[in-house]
Amino acid sequence: MSDRHDSIVIAGGAFAGLALALALRQGLGPEAQVVVADPALGRTGYDPRASAIVAACRRLFQALGVWDEVAAETQPILDMVVTDSRLEDVTRPSFLTFAGEVEPGEPFAHMIENHRLTAALTAHAKAEGVDLRARAVTGYEMRAGGIDVTFDDGSRCAASLLVAADGARSRLRRQAGIATHGWDYDQSAIVFNVAHERDHDGRAVEHFFPAGPFAILPLTGRRSSLVWTERRSEAARLIALPEDAFQRELESRFGLELGEVRPLDKPRAFPLGYFMARAFVAERLALVGDAAHVIHPIAGQGLNLGLKDVAALAEVVVDAARLGIDIGQADVLERYQRWRRFDTMAMGVATNSLNMLFSNRSNVLRGLRDIGLGLVDRLPPLKSAFIRQAAGLSGEVPRLLRGEAL
Repeated sequence: MSDRHDSIVIAGGAFAGLALALALRQGLGPEAQVVVADPALGRTGYDPRASAIVAACRRLFQALGVWDEVAAETQPILDMVVTDSRLEDVTRPSFLTFAGEVEPGEPFAHMIENHRLTAALTAHAKAEGVDLRARAVTGYEMRAGGIDVTFDDGSRCAASLLVAADGARSRLRRQAGIATHGWDYDQSAIVFNVAHERDHDGRAVEHFFPAGPFAILPLTGRRSSLVWTERRSEAARLIALPEDAFQRELESRFGLELGEVRPLDKPRAFPLGYFMARAFVAERLALVGDAAHVIHPIAGQGLNLGLKDVAALAEVVVDAARLGIDIGQADVLERYQRWRRFDTMAMGVATNSLNMLFSNRSNVLRGLRDIGLGLVDRLPPLKSAFIRQAAGLSGEVPRLLRGEAL
């Protein structure tokens, strides 16, 4: 690879890494050299997980030319219901409901199975000429005017910018000496898909139990994705249960509204925590997605925060390149950091506060939060503001999140 100022290596080939590669390739033009390196690019396998793509991030995928290919396989979230109850409660009153549109005809979010979106992003990246390498980035060295990136087969390439999209345990973040601050929640999210007897009608439901939220997120057909939060030891116990015992636990939380329910894949438990990188950039290095931040899934914003990183970083890099500025220089990366850190910190604080407020057995807090939910439910302008914030359409929105090409 040459030392041109439009040479980028992205470590990590999940949603954020592939979306960033597409955005940069399209924004910088065919002369740009964009490499995505991830050992997972060479693997095949079915990922049963699903993700909620909020409206702003759907616009990003639309601008990248990906959304039309997966739209038929997505499920719009048409409304959302929030309940607050104990497991033993006979009824679960709805304290807060949200209509699912941010604009007429534009749902607040869509659910999509991860493997479908990954396949579409990978195919588009190949078609656009992104260099996809089934290799891990193992390290890098700085040099005058650039950065030399090393892969796990010993090969190297020169770049102007290295992007760490390599997850919460980012090797590149550690090599750069970027510290993180945060904590474990002593909670795990049990994630799997279910089939049910009746139609969900596009409704998402979040039951808040003392141990944590139990989210039912609609998929295409009579299926839903579950994100079931429990204390870590209890989650381990639950997923180790025999099928019939696990089924009883599932039914006690899922309820009867959608009729008979059954798991479609093996439940898996993922430990939950919060952390934030103390810096999102270093010399010729930018962090995006989980390499920069991990938050509680209580509001379903983790993936979408990473895609907002993608939109902001792509915009500052493309703007710099069009001005003839070295895309890896400090002031370019500092613009990205300023753009993203406040929003990310605010979302982290919000999700942490929500988890503390709802994941407890205090009757006093329960009464106060139910009053608060009821008041919000009766204030349409406030509900609309919450929806737009959650959909990624508040504040200084990057062009891709507005659906505009770079």
